[in-house]
Amino acid sequence: MTEEARSQMELLAVALPFLKRYDDQIIVVKYGGHAMGEEEAANRFGRDIALLEQVGVNPVVVHGGGPQINAMLKRLNVQSTFINGLRVTDAQMVDVVEMVLSGAVNKQVADCITRAGALAVGISGKDGGLLRAKKLERTYRDPESNIEKVLDLGFVGEPDNVDPHVLKLLIGADIVPVVAPVGVGADGQTYNINADTAAGAIAGALNASRLLMLTDVPGVLDANKKLIPEMSVAEARAGIAAGWISGGMIPKIETCIYAIEQGVKGAVIVDGRVPHAVLIELFTDGGAGTLIRP
Repeated sequence: MTEEARSQMELLAVALPFLKRYDDQIIVVKYGGHAMGEEEAANRFGRDIALLEQVGVNPVVVHGGGPQINAMLKRLNVQSTFINGLRVTDAQMVDVVEMVLSGAVNKQVADCITRAGALAVGISGKDGGLLRAKKLERTYRDPESNIEKVLDLGFVGEPDNVDPHVLKLLIGADIVPVVAPVGVGADGQTYNINADTAAGAIAGALNASRLLMLTDVPGVLDANKKLIPEMSVAEARAGIAAGWISGGMIPKIETCIYAIEQGVKGAVIVDGRVPHAVLIELFTDGGAGTLIRP
């Protein structure tokens, strides 16, 4: 037996118990950041998702596309306005967002998975009534007047209702759904939804076994900046209250907690910069990030 064959046998032996654990289970993967920024990384992600489908797992991909949106806005000379670091999405901008997310990015992700050997179909949250959205409502305290004001971000939305019927039809036909986080309101208005938030809502509606949130950090770090491999919902909340979970990690943790409260068995903040991070997280003891459990 060659050394390469021996290594492959060892890898298979390690992965086999995990393959049985996730057989016919739904895994929702939020795809974004560095993992989708380079051609080879994108192709590798496509191969990993295709492999999941081929070994009996049911992956659902929800993708972002912030850098691609920024590039298109620049090309079209559309100026962005920010309030408290959040981009205001006006009527012109929401059309660009939908064009980029539901068009170019969505089809590129689906194509990477299909070329790797699985059948993937790109849809948006508007298809089949998947994501019903409502206007995102936030408040902030004006630093000058100290008065709490409503933060109007335009056509930025959040999930109001998730109908997973179209996803279940695709999964039942052995098709990998690739979802662009664009939703529609009760009045027919299109809303841009944060991809993390959309992935959490979809994972909850599907009662997924796992929600994997690909990020550009190793996972959740403790007060000494060391990776926490696993934590409970209570411990995550305590970390936010104590302040050592802060910044952009807070909404990701909150999304994971929401998904778990909706029935997802575990949510993982995964380092998407690590090659084959999805496979490492699912099929090895060590994982590739921080598991948040009930």
